[in-house]
Amino acid sequence: MIDTVLFDLDGTLLWMDEQRFIQTYFTALKVKFEQAGFQSSHLLDFIWSGLDAVRNNQGSQSNESAFWQRFLQLSHWKKAEVEPLFLHFYNHEFSQAQNTTKPFSNAFNLLNDLRSSNIRLILATNPIFPEVATKKRIGWAGLDPSCFSWITTMENSFFAKPRPGYYQAILSRFSIKPEQCMMVGNDEKEDMIAGELGIHTYLVIDCLIPETNKKATPNYRGTFSQMDMTLRSMLCRKKSQ
Repeated sequence: MIDTVLFDLDGTLLWMDEQRFIQTYFTALKVKFEQAGFQSSHLLDFIWSGLDAVRNNQGSQSNESAFWQRFLQLSHWKKAEVEPLFLHFYNHEFSQAQNTTKPFSNAFNLLNDLRSSNIRLILATNPIFPEVATKKRIGWAGLDPSCFSWITTMENSFFAKPRPGYYQAILSRFSIKPEQCMMVGNDEKEDMIAGELGIHTYLVIDCLIPETNKKATPNYRGTFSQMDMTLRSMLCRKKSQ
């Protein structure tokens, strides 16, 4: 019996045009740095390299530390100067990217009903964003961070998707048995790899991110609405037992 559901955020609980989101996000960030007097021609290279360091992190340090180590090494900027700039950006200009997203109409009701049925909810969004940016996107989805028992962010995580260690860390933190857990996500590689640990998987296809060399077959596959119905049917079976 499933008692824990891990939800991805972007493209799963929050509809997103990923390409437009990335373009809008990085364009606004470059403008922010230019206005602050930083030469931004290589800013995106520094960020992508920092995120590569996060994805390659194997638990020796937090994802936040891995990002900053690489970013500062390449940029030769001072953290004390650029960290407040990032923080201000996420609190203000980052909202420009909201128009590339929209909430799924029934996401709030689904999560509320799951919680009411004593299902533990964990927001298993890839922890390549800091907490402030993650909470902003939760708000864009029409949700409240308080509905989740745990939210993975750059600060509190030591692995990133698609490393199995990311999912194992969540299981270990809450002493969850894989067979009692379901991962719901839209990425065939990053989300469905949870199945390698014995976690049930549901691939949401509204904003599907396909994987050419498929290594994992989801237990379930469907639209957000179909996923909603599947989880509710599981609740009905649980209540009848």
